[in-house]
Amino acid sequence: MQMMTRDGLLEMELEEDDDDDGDIGGVPASKRPLMAPATLPSGLVLENLEQRIVSGFGSLESQQDFRTPEFEEFNGKLDSLFFNDGQRRIDFVLVYEDESRKETNKKGSNEKQRRKRRAYESNLICDGLQLEATRSLLDDKLVFVKVHAPWEVLCTYAEIMHIKLPLKPNDLKTRSSAFDNFNWFTKVLQVDESIIKPEQEFFTAPFEKNRMNDFYIQDRDTFFNPATRSRIVHFILSRIKYQVRDNVKKFGINKLVSSGIYKAAFPLHDCNFSSPSEDLSCPNERYLLYREWAHPRSMYKKQPLDLISKEVCDPDIGGKIIMCPQCDKLCPFWKLNVTCESSKKLCLFDSFGTLVFAVFMGVWVTLFLEFWKRRQAELEYEWDTVELQQEEQARPEYEARCTHVVINEITQEEERIPFTTWGKCIRITLCASAVFFWILLIIASVIGIIVYRLSVFIVFSAKLPKNLNGTDPIQKYLTPQMATSITASLISFIIIMILNIIYEKVAIMITNFELPRTQTDYENSLTMKMFLFQFVNYYSSCFYIAFFKGKFVGYPGDPVYWLGKYRNEECDPGGCLLELTTQLIIIMGGKAIWNNIQEVLLPWVMNLIGRCRTVSGAEKKAPRWEQDYHLQPMGKLGLFYEYLEMIIQFGFVTLFVASFPLAPLLALVNNILEIRVDAWKLTTQYRRMVPEKAQDIGAWQPIMQGIAILAVVTNAMIIAFTSDMIPRLVYYWSFSVPPYGDHPHYTMEGYINNTLSYFNVADFKSKSKENPYTELGDYTTCRYRDFRYPPGHPQEYKHNIYYWHVIAAKLAFIIVMEHIIYSVKFFISYAIPDVSKSTKSKIRREKYLTQKLLHENHLKDMTKNMGVIAERMIAVVDNNIRPKSD
Repeated sequence: MQMMTRDGLLEMELEEDDDDDGDIGGVPASKRPLMAPATLPSGLVLENLEQRIVSGFGSLESQQDFRTPEFEEFNGKLDSLFFNDGQRRIDFVLVYEDESRKETNKKGSNEKQRRKRRAYESNLICDGLQLEATRSLLDDKLVFVKVHAPWEVLCTYAEIMHIKLPLKPNDLKTRSSAFDNFNWFTKVLQVDESIIKPEQEFFTAPFEKNRMNDFYIQDRDTFFNPATRSRIVHFILSRIKYQVRDNVKKFGINKLVSSGIYKAAFPLHDCNFSSPSEDLSCPNERYLLYREWAHPRSMYKKQPLDLISKEVCDPDIGGKIIMCPQCDKLCPFWKLNVTCESSKKLCLFDSFGTLVFAVFMGVWVTLFLEFWKRRQAELEYEWDTVELQQEEQARPEYEARCTHVVINEITQEEERIPFTTWGKCIRITLCASAVFFWILLIIASVIGIIVYRLSVFIVFSAKLPKNLNGTDPIQKYLTPQMATSITASLISFIIIMILNIIYEKVAIMITNFELPRTQTDYENSLTMKMFLFQFVNYYSSCFYIAFFKGKFVGYPGDPVYWLGKYRNEECDPGGCLLELTTQLIIIMGGKAIWNNIQEVLLPWVMNLIGRCRTVSGAEKKAPRWEQDYHLQPMGKLGLFYEYLEMIIQFGFVTLFVASFPLAPLLALVNNILEIRVDAWKLTTQYRRMVPEKAQDIGAWQPIMQGIAILAVVTNAMIIAFTSDMIPRLVYYWSFSVPPYGDHPHYTMEGYINNTLSYFNVADFKSKSKENPYTELGDYTTCRYRDFRYPPGHPQEYKHNIYYWHVIAAKLAFIIVMEHIIYSVKFFISYAIPDVSKSTKSKIRREKYLTQKLLHENHLKDMTKNMGVIAERMIAVVDNNIRPKSD
C-alpha cells in the first residue's frame, strides 16, 4: 500500500526477494510519484500509524532505538488466554524461530531478518499494542509473541473500521406465528439452550469514540467480543511497517510470514476441544462447539447457524432382433436382448414420476433461493453487515500499486489509481484471454475423452463375449457400451480433479494480476473465474452425453465420422439416459468422497506428523498458544472452496435431476456429513481463523439464480431428447392404434419394434461391410435405433412420419414445461418478500435509535454548549457595560 505520509512513501513489499530495491512494476522507487490516500479510512489508519511510529525511523542499519516485547516464562496455566498477569487477553499470536539458535546459522541473512522483526515489533508497541514473548517448551528455537490490544486501541480502530457495536438491547416483541404450534417438533432439532445459551440481541451502530456514553457498555472486557478483537488486531498487523529503504516503507504481517521472518500468525482457540477447561476464565466455547456442533450425535440438529415394455428381454422378441454393428470392421452384429439388464435399470429413472419430480425440483429451487434471501437478510442484520459495502476499505495490495494521479469526478480532487484506462483495458483483455484459453483446454480434454470412447468401444466390442449367457453375471451387465461408459467416466473424473488443482492456482494468479480494489471485489472476481472453469470442467461431459451423443450418427449405410476417422458413437437402444446417470454418479459421488477424505485425512495426517516431531506426550503440557501453533493454518481461501463445493453440488442436483432423481437425497446425506466434518476440522485440526465480515454470499447468489433458470431448460431437454418418454407417449397415444397402428386399444406392445428401423446389409459402404464376425449367422438385414423408412421404400433411409411426430412433441413439451415452471417461479419470487417483516422492523428501529441516541443527543449537547457560551458572552458584555454606566 502506498500513502503520502510525513516520512515519505509507504509501500507494501510484494516482491519475494527481501534484497530488492523497493521497485514496483519495474518502476524505481525514486522515480515513483508521492501519493495521497486512496481512501479516507485507509488514509486515516496509516496516518494514525505514522503518528505513533518511532520518530526518525530510517534504514535498519542505522536504527538502534527498538522497543522490544517483555520476555516471560510460562506460568503453567495450559488453557490461559491471558498474559502472565492474568489481566490482558491474548488477541493474536506471532511465532518466529530464534536466529541465534538455528543449526544452520547464516549470519548476514539471519541478522537482517532479526532486525526487520525487531523493527516490526517495536512499531507494534509504538502503535499501542502490548506484546509479551514466551519461549517454546517443546522446541527452544521457537518464540511465541502474544499480542494484546488495550481499550484505547480497540476504540480507536473500531471507529476507523466503522465496526457496529451495541447501542441498546432489542426491545421489539417477538411476533407469534402459525408455526408456534410445531415448537415441540422443532425443539428436537434445536441446540440445547441450557448448554449453548443464545446470544442477546442488540440494536447496533458504527462506533464513535466521542459518543461512547451512548453505547451499551456494561463491561469493557466483554464489549469487544474475541472475534472483533482479533479482527482489529489483524487490521493493525497488516499495516505496520518493518523496513524503510530509499524512502520506501514496507509493511504487513502477511509478507513477514511468507518470507519466513515469522513462522505463523493466528488468533487462539479458547480451550481444548475434547474436555472443558479447568481454568474458570476460559469460556469453553470450542468444547461446546465440538460437543453440540461437530460431534456425530448432533448431526440431526440445526447448526448453531412403469411404461417399459418387456420386449427387450423377451428371447422371442429381443433375442431375435439382430442389431447392426456400431463401428467399422471390428464390431459384430449383436442381439437386442444383451441390453436387457441396462433397460431394466433405465426404467427406474425414465418414467413419468421423473417428470413430476423434475417439475417439483424446478419449483423447489425457487423456494430455496427466496427463503435463503430472507434468511440472509436476517443474518445481515444479526451480524451487522447491512451497510458493509459502504464501509469496506481498499485492499493493501491495490493501494500499493496506486501510482497514477487522476481527478475524481465526484470530489474534483486528486486521487491515486493503480493503472490508467488503457492499462485497465489491457489487463481485462489479458485476463479474459487467459480464462478463455483454459476453457478451451478443458473442451480439448472433453474431446480427448470422446475420442477415447470411440476408440475403446471398438476394442470392447471385439473382446467382450458376443452371445448372451444367462448364467454369467458379468456378461449380463458388462456390455461394450457399459464398459466404455464406466471407464470413460473414471478417466474424466481423474482429468477433472487434475485440471482443478492446476486452474485453482491459475485463477488466483489471474485475479491478482487483475488487481480488484476491495476484498469483496477480489472474491467476486475469483468466484466468477473459478465457477466458469468448474462449470465447464464438471458439466461439459454431462452435457455431451445428454444433448450430443447419439444425436448425429447418421445410419449404418452413411455414418457420421469425427475428424474424418472415428465413427460417432451411438446410444443404447433405450437411449443415453442410463449412461448420463452413470456419469453423474461417478463424478458427483467421487467428488464428494474425495473432498471428505481430503478434508478429514489430510489435516489429521499433517497434525499427526507434527505431533510425532515433538516430544512424546508433551502436547498436554504445552500452553494454549503452542498447541494451536501445531495445528494446520486455514488459508485465506478456505471458505471459498467450501462455497465452491456446495455450488457445484447444487448444479448437479438441479441441472440433471431428471436423469438422476436420487441426486438430491445423496446431496442431503453428503451435506449432513459435510457439516460435521467441517465442524470437526475447524474445532480440532485447524488454527482459529481471523474473523472477516461479508455483507452476503457475493457472486454466489447470482450464480445460483442462473443455475436455477438454466436447470429448467436442461431438465426439459433431458426429458425430451435424452430420455425415451416422449417417443413412448407418442407411440402410445398415436401409433399403437389406427390409422398408424394395428392394435385395437392403446398399448405399448410393439413399441421396441416400432423404434428400430431396418437396414439392408448389402447397402453397407466399403468402409463397414467387411465385417469378420459371422457368429450370429449370415443376415440380409439388421436393425438400428432411428425412425427411418425401410430399404425398398421410395424414400428409403429418410426420416418417417413417426420421427416428425416425435420432434414436434418434444418441442411442444419443452415449451409447455418451461413456460409453466417459469410462470410459477416468477410468481413465487414476486409473492415472497426478500426481507421478512420482523427483520424490516428491527432495521427501522435500529436506524431510529441511531438517529435519536447519536445525532439528536449530539445536537442537544451542541445546543446546551451554545447556551452556556451565550450566557458567558452576555455576562462579559454586562461586566463591560456596567462600569461605564456607573
